[in-house]
Amino acid sequence: MKIIGLDVGEKRIGVSKADSSTRIAVPVGFLQVDGTEWQEISKIANLNNTNFFVLGLPRSNEGNETKQTLFVRSFARTLAKMIPNAKIRFQDESLTSVEAESRLKARQKKYEKGDIDAEAATIILQDFIENFKEDVKVEPVVAPDENTVETIKQVVKKEKDKVTLNAKKTEKKLKKWTIFGIPAIIIILGLLGTTAALKYRDYVRQQREEEYARQEAEMKAKTFNFTIRPGETIFEIKKALLKVDRNGGEENEEEHLDNYTSAEIDAAFSTHYDFDFLNSRPEGASLEGYLYPETHNFYATATVEEILKTFLGQMEEVINQNDLVAKYAAHGLSLHDGITLASVVQKESTPSDVATVAQVLMTRLDYGWKLGADATVSYALDIVDPDRTIYKDNAAALTIDSCYNTRLHAGLPCGPISNPGLFSLLAVAEPSDTAYLFFLTGDDGLMYYSYTEAEHHQNIIDHCQVLCNTSL
Repeated sequence: MKIIGLDVGEKRIGVSKADSSTRIAVPVGFLQVDGTEWQEISKIANLNNTNFFVLGLPRSNEGNETKQTLFVRSFARTLAKMIPNAKIRFQDESLTSVEAESRLKARQKKYEKGDIDAEAATIILQDFIENFKEDVKVEPVVAPDENTVETIKQVVKKEKDKVTLNAKKTEKKLKKWTIFGIPAIIIILGLLGTTAALKYRDYVRQQREEEYARQEAEMKAKTFNFTIRPGETIFEIKKALLKVDRNGGEENEEEHLDNYTSAEIDAAFSTHYDFDFLNSRPEGASLEGYLYPETHNFYATATVEEILKTFLGQMEEVINQNDLVAKYAAHGLSLHDGITLASVVQKESTPSDVATVAQVLMTRLDYGWKLGADATVSYALDIVDPDRTIYKDNAAALTIDSCYNTRLHAGLPCGPISNPGLFSLLAVAEPSDTAYLFFLTGDDGLMYYSYTEAEHHQNIIDHCQVLCNTSL
C-alpha cells in the first residue's frame, strides 16, 4: 500500500511517500499554498494510486494542541471533501522542521525552505509507518460541521441550476438552427466532429503529460550516492561517473534511465560554472583541484552538470569558511597556486604528515628549487600516455617535457594534479614550522625527512628500496 505524508503549513506543504511493504519514507517535494495545492495533492495521489494520507499534527512542547494543530485539522476536513474516500491519519509531531533542517545541514548540500518541509514530511511518515500495520483500522476524519455542510449543499444547488439553464439554452439554439434544414445540420455535425477531434487530441496530450509526470515523480524517489575521494583526479572521476547506476539496481524498463555517456560527462566538465572562486584559474584551465572530495546523494534524474555543481558549491564553502584566499596570500600564493600545491601535498603525504610535507615544498619554492615530486610526473603521463606504452620505464618518464613535470622544471606545476581534501588545503594555509628540505615515503608507509641531499639518499637506502623504484 502506498501512503502519502504531508507536513502542512500555511505557506508550503511538504510531501513524502512510502510503500508499506518497504517501510521507507522518501521525500517527494513541496507544494505552495496558493489554491492549486488541492489539485496537486490529488495528482500525487493518482500517480501513486492511493487515497491514504498521513498528516503531521503539531503540538506544543507540553503536548497540547495549538493554533497550528487546529489549522491542520481544518486542512484534513477539506482534504476529505476533495479526495473521495480519503483515509487520513494524524501523526503527532513536535520540532520536526528543526530535525529536518539539521539533517539537511549534515548532508552539506544546498537546500531551500521547501526542502525542509519535504524532509519534515518524510520524518513524519517514517515515524508513522514504523508502527503501522496493514490491518489497523484507519480513523476517519472528523466530519464537517453544519455550516460547512450547508455551504456544500448551496454549491451543489448552484451547479445543478447552471446545468439546467445551459440545457435550455442549447435546446433553443438547436430549434433555431433546424430552420436551415439538413445542410445546416451537416455543417454542425462537421463542426462537432472537428471539436471532438481537438478534444481527443487534447485528452491524449494530457494523458501523455500525466504519464511523464508520473514517471518523473517515480524517478525522483530514486537516488544514488556519488563519492569523490581525496586525491582523485578528473580522469578517475569521469570513469566513476560512467559506472553510476541511476536506477538503484532496479530493472524496470518503463522507468529506466540510461547511464551517463562519455559525451555527457565531457560536456559537463567543459561547461562554464558561475562560481567566483573559479576565476583564479588560468584561462582554459580544467576543474581539476576544484571538486571538493565528499559523498553526496542525488536524484536519479540529476544531470552531470548538477552533480559537478554540488561538489563545486561545497568547495566554495570550504574556501570561504577557512579564509583560504587570505591565508594563501600571506604565503605569496594565489588561490589557484594554493590549491595546486595542496593537490601535490595530497598525493605525496599521509594524513598525519600533510603540514610538514607542505613546509618542505613551500621552502623549496622559496629557494627556487625544483619540487621534485614524482606524483606530478605521474599526472603528466596520465595526460599523454595513460597506458604507459610510450614511457615504459621511470628513467624515460622523468624526461617527459610537460609543465607538470616538477623533476624537470622549477616552480609549481601548471595546475592541480588531484582534488585535495580539507587537511591538505589547510596544510598549505598553515604549514608546520619545521625547516626540512627533503622527504620520502618509506616502504613501511612512514615519512622520512632530511636537511641535506646526502641524508636524503641515505634515507632512500635505509627505508625506500621498493617504493622508490615503483613505476610512475
